[in-house]
Amino acid sequence: MSCFKVVSPGFLSLLQDAGRYGYHGVGLTTSGPMDALAFNWANLLCGNPVDAVAIEASVGGLTLESQADTVIAVTGAQVPFTINGDEAQLWRSHKIKAGDTIALSFATNGCRSYIAVAGGFQVEQSFGSVATVVREGIGGLAGKALQAGDQLPVKGIDAPCLELPEQLRPHYSKEITLRVIPSYQEQSFSRVQQRIFFGSEYTVSDRCDRMGYKVEGPAIAADVSAMLSEGICLGAIQVPPDGQPIVLMNDRQTIGGYPKIGAVLSLDLAKLAQQMPGAKVRFEPITIDCAHNALHLAKSQFERAQSRLTVLEQ
Repeated sequence: MSCFKVVSPGFLSLLQDAGRYGYHGVGLTTSGPMDALAFNWANLLCGNPVDAVAIEASVGGLTLESQADTVIAVTGAQVPFTINGDEAQLWRSHKIKAGDTIALSFATNGCRSYIAVAGGFQVEQSFGSVATVVREGIGGLAGKALQAGDQLPVKGIDAPCLELPEQLRPHYSKEITLRVIPSYQEQSFSRVQQRIFFGSEYTVSDRCDRMGYKVEGPAIAADVSAMLSEGICLGAIQVPPDGQPIVLMNDRQTIGGYPKIGAVLSLDLAKLAQQMPGAKVRFEPITIDCAHNALHLAKSQFERAQSRLTVLEQ
């Protein structure tokens, strides 16, 4: 089988599919792409199912050498992208020949990029998924981030070149508002504490990764400092004793005992995942009904957008 060779792995590049589900009972987290929308579009632009295996490159610096004739696409963060040293466009697919070099420089806006190939990368699953979790040493290639010299098998198949119109592409901002569904533990926070949280601006700290994003700003406190450990959902906002909230992301632990003021709407986590330290964040409460409506609307918009993909001349 043909492959792509990793020349330079960049800051942090991981093989991901849609995620690992059904294993929380044995302590394995979901993982999967931090920006699911950009990940899905990268696959669709290559003619793949949305859950095909692709690369998530954080910050940038990734260089690959193709050993196959195939099609690739790069989506996500605004990052200089070249094929054999020539500038190439994001949010569209490109035909690649064996011997071509694909390089991502470092992101100028956003944080995470997605590189898909026609047919997906052909990597064996671990616990039902290829999603890499470095902390647990599972998924990907031996549970590790990509390393120089790694070979990523591909089918080497052709596909039409497609482009997502610019008006349908997500735009990343360094000042974001995240919608929050209050949790059943909301009552552990007084009304004053809730007003402080929802009325303040926070800054993304340097403690931000695939496990969680800690934000810094006005401290908040619950009536209890800890409780019995329980399962944790994607986007849960934990408040540790220092009062600085932590939004739990894809590689979060499966249980925890800090009080939680709510959970960020899954749609908005992609906006947070594209932030670097120093970005500004605000939180806005919404009802569960509004959350359901937002999810249905986003699903409908995504399905309609697929019919607007432009087929490029070969």
